[in-house]
Amino acid sequence: MPFPQFDRDKLFIKNLSEREDKVFIERDHVPVDAPLSHPLSAQGLKVMDELVERLVQARKNNKSRMLTFGAHAIKNGLAPVFIHLMEEGWVTHLATNGAGIIHDWEFAFQGHSSEDVRTNVDRGEFGIWQETGMYLNLAIVAGAWKGLGYGEAVGAFVEDDGVEIPSQEALIEEIRQEAVNNPVQAAAAADFLDRIRHFDLKPGFMAVRHPFKKYGVQSAAYRLGIPFTSHPMIGHDIIYTHPMNHGAAIGRSAQRDFLAFAQQVHNLDGGVYMSIGSAVMSPMIFEKSLSMSQNLHIQEGKHIDNHYMVIVDLQESHWDWSQGEPPMDNPDYYLRYNKSFNRMGGEMRYMTADNRDFLLALVQGLKNRQ
Repeated sequence: MPFPQFDRDKLFIKNLSEREDKVFIERDHVPVDAPLSHPLSAQGLKVMDELVERLVQARKNNKSRMLTFGAHAIKNGLAPVFIHLMEEGWVTHLATNGAGIIHDWEFAFQGHSSEDVRTNVDRGEFGIWQETGMYLNLAIVAGAWKGLGYGEAVGAFVEDDGVEIPSQEALIEEIRQEAVNNPVQAAAAADFLDRIRHFDLKPGFMAVRHPFKKYGVQSAAYRLGIPFTSHPMIGHDIIYTHPMNHGAAIGRSAQRDFLAFAQQVHNLDGGVYMSIGSAVMSPMIFEKSLSMSQNLHIQEGKHIDNHYMVIVDLQESHWDWSQGEPPMDNPDYYLRYNKSFNRMGGEMRYMTADNRDFLLALVQGLKNRQ
C-alpha cells in the first residue's frame, strides 16, 4: 500500500518579487580584473603556477579541462570570471549542483538571489517561490523532452528568453508514434503532457525575459557550445517544493548531464580537473566517471594516469597528500573530498583558498602565461 504523500498543490506560493535577498548581481559581481581579497600562500602560488602550465598543455593537446564548483561560487558573484574562462577557451566543461543552477538562473532573471533561510523556514516560505519553481521545472521538463541535459535546458531557457509549449494534441500523437520504437521519447513527451495539463498551459511560445542575462553562466555555456552540467539530489533544492516539479524529467535530464560529464573524464588523460568548494557532488561523480572511463580504456589496452587534479576549499589541511592517505586517527582523514580525489590516481594538489581568490588568481596567471 502506497505511503501518503505531501500535496504540493495546497501550498500558498508567493511571487519571487516579494522575497528579500542578500546578493545583487550588478552590485556584487566580481569583475575579471578585480584584486584578490587575500594573497595565495606560498604553497598556493606553487600550485597555481603548476596548474597554469598544465592548462596550457591540456589546451594545446585538446584534452579535457574541467571546472566543478559548489553553489557559493555562483552566489559570490563570480559569473564574469566563469564566462571569461569559457570565452578564452580555458575550460571544456563546467559542473555544479542544483543550487548553483538556481542562483545562476535567479541572477539572470531578476538580478538578485540568496534568501534568509532561517527566517523564511520559520515563516513557511523558504524556497516556496512561484517563478523559480515554475520556470526552472518547466525548462527542465521541456528540455528533457527535447533531449537536453539539466544545465543545458536551463541555459537554453535563459538564452532564448522562454520556451515553446507544444499542443496537447501534438504530444499525444508523438506518444502514439514513438511508444513502440522509441519508448524513452514517448515517456518524455508524456511527462511534458502531464505538466501542460496540470497547469493548463497554452500552446505557443511562453516568453520569460531575463534582463540580467549577461551574468548567466548557463546561458553563456549554451551560447558557446560548452557543456554546463548539473548533478542534483532529489529534495535538496528549492525547486522541489513547487508542484511543477517532475521527478522523471529531473532524472532524465540529470542522467544526460552525468554521462556528458563522464565523457569529459574519458578524455582526461593529460587533462586538468579543478574542484572548487564542492565537498560531496564533485568527488562522488568524479570517482564513478573515472571508473567507467578506466573500464573502456583498459579494454583498449590503455589507462588514464596523467590527469592533474586541483582541489580548492577553505578548510585547512595539514597533511601532505602526495604521501597517500593520513591514518584514521588524523583529522585530515575525514576531509572526504581530499581522500576521495587522492584515491583517483594521477596527481592531486590541495589549495586552501577562497573560491573568489582562486579563480581571480587563475585568470591572472593564464593572462600572464599567454
